[in-house]
Amino acid sequence: MAPAAPLPLHALSAPDLYRLAAQLRAAIRPEPAEAALRELLRREPQDPQVRFALAYLLLARGAFAEAWPLYEARSDVSANKIRRPAFSFPEWRGESVGSILLFPEQGLGDQVFFARYAALLRDRGVQVTMIAPAPLARLFETLGVEVIAGAEGLAVPRRDAWAMVGSLPRWLGQPGPAAYLPSQPVGPKGVTGLGIAARGNPDYVKDAQRSLPPDLAAELMALPGAVSLHPEDTGAPDLQATAELISGLERVITVDTAVAHLAGAMGKPVFVVLSHDPDWRWGWSGETTAWYPSARLFRQSTPGDWRPVLDAVQGALGG
Repeated sequence: MAPAAPLPLHALSAPDLYRLAAQLRAAIRPEPAEAALRELLRREPQDPQVRFALAYLLLARGAFAEAWPLYEARSDVSANKIRRPAFSFPEWRGESVGSILLFPEQGLGDQVFFARYAALLRDRGVQVTMIAPAPLARLFETLGVEVIAGAEGLAVPRRDAWAMVGSLPRWLGQPGPAAYLPSQPVGPKGVTGLGIAARGNPDYVKDAQRSLPPDLAAELMALPGAVSLHPEDTGAPDLQATAELISGLERVITVDTAVAHLAGAMGKPVFVVLSHDPDWRWGWSGETTAWYPSARLFRQSTPGDWRPVLDAVQGALGG
């Protein structure tokens, strides 16, 4: 007997459609996952989880014009833990302003990623004030903008408007400046060495998926000229100190963590090793990304199998 044909999407219940979309997304089948989410969006156009999930897929394939308005739902999805502030002055909607306050969100790497738009606003003559967590405060000062080291309860200055950093590309376009953080070699001999970041923040829900197992991390550290970029090894108190270390290196090899964004934002040659299910910024395929032209991407083809990825990296290094 032939297997039963799958039910058409319109015949599935909303919970079944959402489960199907999640399963297809996990299997890296973005096109049918997108079709399922579009059917859900047709039924529930204001559902934040559906809007955010669809935005993620659209961003990964570069459909930015449609994606960014949907991405605004991210703060309404509780699992994202994104807090929207309540200031007495208006939220920015892309209009001409003389000054703007930028509010942080998501992880350190995300904030480095979105900082390109602070640089873009600066270049357009806008007075930019950024609230930044302590690990990023000195780094963002190199953008030539005002930085307020963020903490709960801090007093913020009034500006013409405010914006979440993740909302900036909706109004400013993409990808923005390619290398927007300074990179100056340390010492008269120029750049030497290979910076390694083999793991991310263990508190991140998908860290086990993106970080290398200890034996493969050790393999990278055994490469000629390799030095760790993890702050517990370098003693770096913040990302500006890490940036100064990266400036003196020839290349960086990193998993998808803040170091990947930092090196890319500095225009430093960087190899980014990616799990089979990467963040939307890296897309679904290919070795390059318009977000960071100095980056080369190395992807898992089989979930959890890093061996071919490490072999490809070593081959690209000529070893």
